[in-house]
Amino acid sequence: MDPLILGGLIALSTILLLFSGASVALGLLLVSALFLVSFDGMRSLELMPEVFFGKLDSFALLSIPMFIIMGSSIASTRAGADLYEALERWLTRVPGGLVISNIGACGLFAAMSGSSPATCAAIGKMGIPEMLKRGYPEGIATGSIAAGGTLGILIPPSVTMIVYGIATETSIGRLFLAGVFPGLMLVGLFMAWSLYATWRQGGRQKQQVRSYSWREKFQVMPRVLPFVAIIVGVLYAMYGGVATPSETAAVGALLCLLVAVLIYKLWNPQDLWVVLKDSTKESVMILFIIAAAGVFSYMLSSLFVTQAVAEWIGTLDVNRWVLMGAVNLFLLIAGFFLPPVAVILMAAPILLPIIVTAGFDPIWFAVVLTINMEIGLISPPVGLNLYVINGIAPDISLKTILTGSIPFVACMVLAILLLCLFPEIATWLPEAVMGKAL
Repeated sequence: MDPLILGGLIALSTILLLFSGASVALGLLLVSALFLVSFDGMRSLELMPEVFFGKLDSFALLSIPMFIIMGSSIASTRAGADLYEALERWLTRVPGGLVISNIGACGLFAAMSGSSPATCAAIGKMGIPEMLKRGYPEGIATGSIAAGGTLGILIPPSVTMIVYGIATETSIGRLFLAGVFPGLMLVGLFMAWSLYATWRQGGRQKQQVRSYSWREKFQVMPRVLPFVAIIVGVLYAMYGGVATPSETAAVGALLCLLVAVLIYKLWNPQDLWVVLKDSTKESVMILFIIAAAGVFSYMLSSLFVTQAVAEWIGTLDVNRWVLMGAVNLFLLIAGFFLPPVAVILMAAPILLPIIVTAGFDPIWFAVVLTINMEIGLISPPVGLNLYVINGIAPDISLKTILTGSIPFVACMVLAILLLCLFPEIATWLPEAVMGKAL
């Protein structure tokens, strides 16, 4: 059978199986086994366990559970509420300061936890009621938190970037650095839109703005700064050549647990057990998907599907930006239905050779891909962040939350366009810190 036709059948079978409700990892394994047996015979199954476990035989994978423990230990405390309160106290006199506080808190908490749902829940529980109380429109209050939560997969340290680095054998340190300026750019775009929309819709503070003393402003800082210092220390250790990402992640996880115990009094062994149990479940899920995606990639390569697709696209006489537009459309649609990790593991190994052949930077592409995945987090039918917001603000309809999120989707699309016009936004910092990639 022609490899391109075979690739179409594989894609259709994978989509149908995943839409049936099967887990991503199990679906990839079943599709891989089915097509390997059908076209290579039963003996091909002998290599599946070797490929499966071989994909997990990587020292870099140790950083995933460690960073997840960091995020879980932070999310299990009042760090999100304290972070929001600290920014609110410092920015209370700034016009629109409350919405700026919420988006800023989302950005900082996302950097600390690396989890979009955790960011939405932690900041939204305090931020949404407070914004509504002061007269901000419901769409702005919920949409800003839903969009701010997506920053967790872009701003370092990001588990999504680690997965991309492992799937494409790209430097994780460079990927982390590449996400810094685009992440800040998105924060700025979110803030600008929130302020404009609040002004346009006539949102105004109904209550008297409270005046905080200097003592009150500094009072909450000791509970927030240790976490921020740990994140800065982890990034410095990686980029300063002190330790590898896996080593720094392990130390960061230990320090975050200690801060949670010493500052937030997380003494109860049952609470610590919940942190470790949830971290283990999420880590195993991600590692299972990574291993299954490795088998899926092996199947595509073994049946010459990957090579045929790359060769076919290489023969297309189209402008490289038209090609990039098609890739973005594919990623956008995939992100509507699948979690970011699954999309990256399935698509990145196939798309990367095409992207490089077309003359695009793989580090830059990682940022573009991640922003596409962010759009999926606040877009139906999956739109995980939308449902998290609806869960913590049940009085606000899902339609209102979705309507409030749409302009932030437009901000992300604008960010992608700016990255296409000025790729240095993503590539300058990695090259400045680590030199040009060889």
